[in-house]
This record gives sequence, structure tokens and C-alpha cells, in this order.
Amino acid sequence: MSSSASLMSGQTPLAVRMRPVSLDEVAGQKHLLRAGSPILALADPDATSPGAVSIILWGPPGTGKTTLAQAIARSSGRRFVELSAITAGVKDVREVMQEAVTQRDLYGQTTILFLDEIHRFTKAQQDALLPGVENGWVILIAATTENPSFSVISPLLSRSLLLTLQPLTDDDIGELVDRAVGDARGLHGAVALSDAARAALVRLASGDARRALTGLEAAAAVALSGTSDEDGDDDRDEDAEDAGAAGGPTITDDDVAQAVDRALLRYDRQGDEHYDVISAFIKSIRGSDPDAALHYLARMIEAGEDPRFIARRLVISAAEDIGLADPQGLVIATAAADAVAFIGMPEGRIPLAEATVYLATTAKSNAAYVGIDAAIADVRAGGFGRVPLHLRDAHYAGAKRLGHGKGYRYPHDAEHGVLPQQYLPDELDGRRYYNPKPLGAERDIAARLERIRRILGDR
Repeated sequence: MSSSASLMSGQTPLAVRMRPVSLDEVAGQKHLLRAGSPILALADPDATSPGAVSIILWGPPGTGKTTLAQAIARSSGRRFVELSAITAGVKDVREVMQEAVTQRDLYGQTTILFLDEIHRFTKAQQDALLPGVENGWVILIAATTENPSFSVISPLLSRSLLLTLQPLTDDDIGELVDRAVGDARGLHGAVALSDAARAALVRLASGDARRALTGLEAAAAVALSGTSDEDGDDDRDEDAEDAGAAGGPTITDDDVAQAVDRALLRYDRQGDEHYDVISAFIKSIRGSDPDAALHYLARMIEAGEDPRFIARRLVISAAEDIGLADPQGLVIATAAADAVAFIGMPEGRIPLAEATVYLATTAKSNAAYVGIDAAIADVRAGGFGRVPLHLRDAHYAGAKRLGHGKGYRYPHDAEHGVLPQQYLPDELDGRRYYNPKPLGAERDIAARLERIRRILGDR
């Protein structure tokens, strides 16, 4: 069977075929694969100690949890048993434990039990794992996309090492895609890949290796069938033809768009479009247009922009553009950032959208932002002066002899908590940095501050 025919024949999915056979082939997660790490100890067949520590792998989909477990098993030569919490029950767990004891006692073989989606196990089902883990009948490698602190029982957590996987970088995804195109387990050179198509696959993957390889396989099928053009003519561009001249057809970005049934946004996370879209996003919030803000938010999400970057920009916007006109804005933006870090994507789009709409529709003031910049400008220009004597610290030895603290008036002694008193240095007395706007909550602040400043100046 030809490479093309094999590719189209409904065989094992590309993402499965391309799973690493050793830890050397694993892309990303370098922080977990350093010398002396628990994963390397588990994978070492020549280790002097068994290294039998159970581990829980926590990370987003497509970051390599199953890949790591299988690579450990292949490298170590240990017996490997895989269960899914979706279909397995307590009976299945007990059967694995019993067989693991038999294999250990009769053949001296250690069993690795890989349990996918452990967060789907009930407390009772997780309890069934405890004897095997505690007594060393199995080495448990459990995988979860949810925070183990909430989804895994405490006794199991205390008997395991928690390892956190990070989303794969664009370079990691690109490496996997390139390998899959040429590797005998993958497409084996049946197609070539244009730069634009490669960039599109990396962008659409958003750090998910499985998504990238699934998209590559579908795009390859489109390229091999020659149906990427709506008129049925395979009039590919010259660069694509040249790239694929030595072998089969070249996958284009049009093939990718047709395969994944999604428009390919022009968006480079390190280029102009990245800065243009985030600029339009922030300016739409500042301009109180929630519809435009949501549009640019959607473009960033669909292009695979780092949600943490979006969340950081929302926090900055809340402090810079909303300010004290609505102090709740910063609280909501910070809560959205925490939520995105906690739940990840795609659900993270919801708190991002909530914060975006809130900031776009609430009252706005940049008075605090303008105030701190004005104060910094004065300090940088040398306008800082000496701290007035009555404000200086009077607690250390000799301070009172120098007149420090003398004449200080304690505001809490006044009926309204404010007393006539100078706080700025003499050189800056009367300088105004904060000028609240008559908008939102700052309207009340402005009225109170006017009364305060009248009292402070009455000395």
C-alpha cells in the first residue's frame, strides 16, 4: 500500500502513532526531565533503587501526560497497565492490584498503573488505590486536567508526588509537527508542509500536541485528495509546488483551513498583529465599547493568544483606565486573571469576557494613573525636599532631641479624622497630583477630598 493510500485508510490516528517511545523524544516539560528527577528515576532500567514513587501528572490537555507515562514504562521495562477513570471501576482496580502482586512475587516484575482522568474517580474508587500505592504493589501514574487539591483525596496526594505539566510552546509544537511529517511512524514524507501551513497548525494548536497532529493529519488528507480549491482545480501556489516537488503534494494554509473547518486568522503572537489587536482591545475598553472589546478578545482567543497575557492587560486597564471611578474594576480583573490560571482554557474565556464587559461598561478615570506619573516626574526632576520635622520618626534614640515628631497632630483625635497640618515638603506645599473626575465612585471621592483639602490648608 502506498504512503498516500495508507494515510487515507483509517489507520491508527497520527497523534497515537507519533507518541514518543522514549523520554528523549518527549517535547517540552524540560523542568520535569532534568537529571535526578522522579520521572527519570522511574524510567531508568539500571537504577540501583527501584525509584518506586507514585506520581500525579497535572496539566492541560495535550501536554503529554499519557505520553510521559508510556515513555516511562517503555524505558524502564516495567509492566504497564492502563486504565481510564471513565470506564474503570473498583473491581478493575482490585484486579490490577492482585495481578501486580502475582507478577511481583512470581517474576519480580514491578507494575506501573497509569490511570487517566483520575479526577473522574469517586472517593470510594480512589480509596481502592490506596493499599496498592502504600504497599508498593504498583507504581501509580495518575493524570488529571483538574486541580488535584480538589479532585484527588488527601491520603492519595500524600503518598504521591505532584508534578505540574506546562502548555507546550510554539517551538515544541513545531518540532512535533516537523517530526510527524518525515517520521516513518507518521506521514513518512508523503506530503511536504509549507511555512504558512506549519504556522497555522502551531497557532491553532494553542499548546496542545494532540490538536496539532490531528490537524496535520486532516490537512494532509485534503492535500492528497487535491480538493482544497473550491473550483476543484489544484492550482497551488508556486512555492508550495516547489516545496513538494521532491515528493508528494505540499500542505498549504488553505488545506489547514479546510481540514479544521475554521478561518485562519492573520495573527502572529510575536508580530505586528499581536500588538495591533491587543491595542484595539484596550482602546475599545477605554472607549466603553463592549461589542468591539469582545470582538478583539475573540480574535485573540481563536488565534491561540496566551490567556495570561490577556488577563494581565485587563488588570492594567482596570488600574489605568477605570481607576477609582469604580474600584471594583481592579478586583474583577484580578479575579479573572486568577480564574484563568486556575481553570485554564477554553473555560477561561468566560471570566475573561466577564471582566472585559464590566471594564468596558463601567465609569472610567485615569486620575490615579496621571497622579502617580506627575509625582514621579517631580521626584525625578529633584523636587522632593526634606520630610517636615513633625512627620519624621520620633522613636529612635536622639530623634526627639533633633525635633523629630515635634508638633505632629494625631488625626484620630479630631472629630472627623482630619486636622490642619502640612504633609508635603515645603518645596512642594500646595502641589496637587490627584485630581478626581466627577465620574462614578470618584464623584464622591472628589467631594470628600475638597472638604479634606480645605481643612488641611486651614493652618
